[in-house]
Amino acid sequence: QVQLVESGGGSVQAGGSLRLSCAASGYTYSSYFMGWFRQAPGKEREGVAAVDPNDRTTYAESVKGRFTISKDNVKNTLFLQMNSLKPEDTAVYYCAADPGLIPWWSQLQAPRYSHWGQGTQVAVSS
Repeated sequence: QVQLVESGGGSVQAGGSLRLSCAASGYTYSSYFMGWFRQAPGKEREGVAAVDPNDRTTYAESVKGRFTISKDNVKNTLFLQMNSLKPEDTAVYYCAADPGLIPWWSQLQAPRYSHWGQGTQVAVSS
């Protein structure tokens, strides 16, 4: 059974940094497509960053240059380093995984992913 557990959320002032973690279990971690998504109140869930089994990454335009997605295949953990945070980054952040082949142009689309964590709250104040 696939399990994804996020941690590392919190409250930070604009310009600050946070590092989110997603501990994965129950599957062959290194062969899955992995992604980070976020959902702000009243808004749809949006893709933030994704990484494929070959460690190729994709980012939303709004976070390019500020966020970095990475994974540790030994510890089965996905990370999202978030720097230069802005108030508009405030949201619940979710980790997602899928064993299928996801084309690069759709790796930030939530319906592509079959497994989800419970989310971790990130709040950025101005």
